[in-house]
Amino acid sequence: MDPRAFLQDLFAAAVAAAQPALCLPPHLPPKPKGRTVLVGAGKASAEMARVVEANWDGPLSGLVVTRYGHAVPCQRIEIAEAAHPVPDAAGMAAAQRILDTVQGLTADDLVICLISGGGSALLTLPAAGLTLDDKQAVNHELLRCGANITEMNCVRKHLSAIKGGRLAVAAAPAPIVTLAISDVPGDDPAVIASGPTVADPTTYAEARAILERYGAAVPEAAARCLQAEPDETPKPGDPRLDRCRTVLVARPQASLEAAAEVALQADITPVILGDAIEGEAREVGKVHAAIAQKIARHGQPAAAPAVLLSGGETTVTMTGEGRGGRNGEFALSLAIALDGTPGINAIACDTDGIDGSEDNAGAIVTPDTLTRAAAAGISAGERLADNDAYGFFEPLGGLVMSGPTLTNVNDFRAILVV
Repeated sequence: MDPRAFLQDLFAAAVAAAQPALCLPPHLPPKPKGRTVLVGAGKASAEMARVVEANWDGPLSGLVVTRYGHAVPCQRIEIAEAAHPVPDAAGMAAAQRILDTVQGLTADDLVICLISGGGSALLTLPAAGLTLDDKQAVNHELLRCGANITEMNCVRKHLSAIKGGRLAVAAAPAPIVTLAISDVPGDDPAVIASGPTVADPTTYAEARAILERYGAAVPEAAARCLQAEPDETPKPGDPRLDRCRTVLVARPQASLEAAAEVALQADITPVILGDAIEGEAREVGKVHAAIAQKIARHGQPAAAPAVLLSGGETTVTMTGEGRGGRNGEFALSLAIALDGTPGINAIACDTDGIDGSEDNAGAIVTPDTLTRAAAAGISAGERLADNDAYGFFEPLGGLVMSGPTLTNVNDFRAILVV
């Protein structure tokens, strides 16, 4: 077996299981009496729109926004591109147009909303009194301080004119069917892309508490906006959302199970650690290394050959000036903790094909990773301290370069022990 090729096969299986062409068509709603309007946001939204087009033989119009480089050609649906993870003017313009698109509909019309990971940054429409600069500053601060995705999206909802169920309110009385690809731990529709069509159980008070907990400095206008208690997001039970339905068409667990099936076919025991693992990427890397070493030394929780599989969304608290996303940071921390343990290889990638803001999906670790780095004069510890996983793995040929995958079920990690 070629461990590197095997690990990349596992990653490919996980991505394939979440492709819109496979998972979306069975969940398309019946055609309405009136118009069908399609809107959406996320890294997979353009591909999802193309799949809907291919499987919808009636009138169809609308607009979705995706990340730069993730667009695909569509005939009836307009595709806009914008920045991620920090929003830009293109995303704000697209969000305003999407909000305008769903207004003035009737109860006989239908809104299909396509939601996937990345939609929260892409669907940026500042609340009254805020500017794009304010929203960008808040996003920078949330990314820097290491807040998890649930916390980040709680704050984002309460600084937005479209998230946290506000898009659904604008579309009423038209029914909305949201087809979502989950990229969040726990698969909570209210968290995926900050739930623009889903009731929001969080509050302004919770958003303020999150910023206080992390010591996050935000613009004065944002701080004032978070005091706007009377303008709360629509809550569960709000009658304006009675005709909203959400279907999760792809989940992280299903992708892990697809990878596990590939392992079984190769007579390798899969161990799924969980699809909702959170925490600092470097700390999660240490824990995964300890479990892998226990398999190698003691045959627990499974005898070798075995592969540990996990998903979720880790975080990185930025203290350095280097390049790299959370999967690269996990891989670098894992390599340091494994310290060349024989027979252990690993891959850590974002299933959207882009790790953070870089051009790689993630990285691969082999038993000789640290030895080759040392021979090249590269200090693993120094690179980790500088949050420079990209700079560590690039000269070693350890980066995984898949390009955009047009789906997103978040982190994928596989550690092979032979």
